[in-house]
Amino acid sequence: MRNGITRVERIEDYRLFDEIIDVRTPAEFAEDHIPGSINCPVLDNPQRIEVGTLYKQHSPFAAKRLGAAYVAENIAHHLRQTFHERPNDWRPLIVCWRGGQRSGAMTLIFRRVGWDAQQLQGGYKAYRKQVVDLLAERPRRMAFKVICGATGSGKSRLLQALVRLGEQVLDLEELACHKGSVLGALPNSPQPSQKMFESALLAVVQGFDPARPVYVEAESRKIGSIHLPDALLETMRAGTCINIEATFEARVEFLLRDYDYFLNAPEWFNSRLDVLSNLQSNATIQRWQGHANDARWKTLVRELLELHYDPLYRRSQNRNFTEFNTSENFSTSDLTPAGIERLARQIADN
Repeated sequence: MRNGITRVERIEDYRLFDEIIDVRTPAEFAEDHIPGSINCPVLDNPQRIEVGTLYKQHSPFAAKRLGAAYVAENIAHHLRQTFHERPNDWRPLIVCWRGGQRSGAMTLIFRRVGWDAQQLQGGYKAYRKQVVDLLAERPRRMAFKVICGATGSGKSRLLQALVRLGEQVLDLEELACHKGSVLGALPNSPQPSQKMFESALLAVVQGFDPARPVYVEAESRKIGSIHLPDALLETMRAGTCINIEATFEARVEFLLRDYDYFLNAPEWFNSRLDVLSNLQSNATIQRWQGHANDARWKTLVRELLELHYDPLYRRSQNRNFTEFNTSENFSTSDLTPAGIERLARQIADN
């Protein structure tokens, strides 16, 4: 072997490797993993349950013998199928739950092959602790410019336009796979786990230059089922506010375009309205559901803005964002794609 064992502990060291291989089960990997890593389990979901049950209920020795057989078979499969064309100077980082036997087995075999494979000390558990610790500290270094504006002001689309202009942007709704409101669930796109969201968030935050501003949309504490870390939320709420003052009609037309997937799914839309039962009367919700069933979408959007979203927005912004009253205001009556691009240039140039 060309190189000795390296003690890999810090997230910053991961970039030194050609590939990160997570050998935990698919279920463990699905809950959370290091962004960019691939899953090559040495025990699959049923095998891990079988070995664990055997260990607890019958014999630790028999469980280890069975587990070793499964691990050997699975590593052999990965060598033949996934890694058969990796060059001799390939350098992978191997990850399991605690940096113990599962990653140790693959690391040992890979090093016998001749690759400079290294094992993540402490495994995923140590990585997860670093994520939590860093998210309690890194966001406080950021200078946030917070895009505010009533529902339908095109804030998420504006962030995307700012990315195209080369600005630093933290798109929390994209990371959370949710548009933020009670009607924000995306079709056929489940939200990530809280842990997976935080892993993705840290990966983005670590790429920012603290000397440059970061644009972010004003958010509440939760985006769907996802909770924002306290340090991030507190720093955002102390940031400089940029307020989008779009005309009411422009907002209605924008929402009809941006939520067009509801137009062919009134049943799904109506099921989402049920969550407003503690805020709106049954008669109001039933009227809105009738609008959806009869495809009176413009009427529905107007009423949702007037009776629900706009009053909620007025109450929340002054309460949550300390700099809202001194915000920079940008007015527009055009929230078409071209209008949003122009608005983004005005904000970036300001």
